[in-house]
Amino acid sequence: MKKNISLIGVPMDLGQTRRGVDMGPSAIRYADVTKELMQLGYTVEDLGDIEISRFEPSLEQEENLKNLVQVTDACSLLATKVDAAIQDNSFPLVLGGDHSIAIGTIAGVAKHYENLGVIWFDAHGDLNTPETTPSGNIHGMSLAINLGHGHPLLTKIHHKYPKIKPEHVVIIGARSLDEGERVFIKEHGIKVYTMHEIDRLGMSRVIDETMAYLKHTDGVHLSLDLDGLEPHDAPGVGTPVPGGITYREGHLAMEMLAASRMVTSAEFVEVNPILDERNRTAVVAVGLIASLFGQKIL
Repeated sequence: MKKNISLIGVPMDLGQTRRGVDMGPSAIRYADVTKELMQLGYTVEDLGDIEISRFEPSLEQEENLKNLVQVTDACSLLATKVDAAIQDNSFPLVLGGDHSIAIGTIAGVAKHYENLGVIWFDAHGDLNTPETTPSGNIHGMSLAINLGHGHPLLTKIHHKYPKIKPEHVVIIGARSLDEGERVFIKEHGIKVYTMHEIDRLGMSRVIDETMAYLKHTDGVHLSLDLDGLEPHDAPGVGTPVPGGITYREGHLAMEMLAASRMVTSAEFVEVNPILDERNRTAVVAVGLIASLFGQKIL
């Protein structure tokens, strides 16, 4: 891990329809993410929040993509900021906000790698397209967009297209997939560890296999949606799905990734304080972040 961390907040709730996730970056900051990282020996520069536009042009509904222009603008700004952080030899750590922000994060990161690997830690695949989406919510399309499938305003953000390759993606924790996403996964050969595989193999083996699978990449981005965890452990998310990754399994995954030193950028998304209990989910997010950056029990 680089010793300098650039913290970037993206207070955006436009990739979906439940209000409150725009307060996620503030909640994670309130849970002392900067203090935790500094205690681990990192230099942290908080770059503040991306500005989010709120106007609503009619184009969006015609395209079956809610808030298309606003999401495009926010992700373009985010890509530029992430790109600049990497150029400054800093580790970009992005705080969401809904998972549509991954369009911008990965766009900024991918510019610096020929073969970027992505670990998508999520209950959902986020592999819908405008043709298959049941909702029009862009946060359910963000991984497909980074793979080059979606509206050109989104897929062409920050020049490089597509941003990542199907063989360099691993989804961990999936347990709620739409029919179009199942077809997408099979057609493109995407590696997925559903909760069935995690229960059967154990998290340790899943992470070992993930690291081996991504060994030929030249950088690895971690995109962690808090709804990947069991809702009992992370109640403050907009789309909770029972039967998720446990608190301890999540920490084990982060600890193993820390030991591997493979992760070169990360984002933690979908913390919704309105749906939370005494900021529990933000505290869990900070704990996972600390484990990713090397915090140990002993």
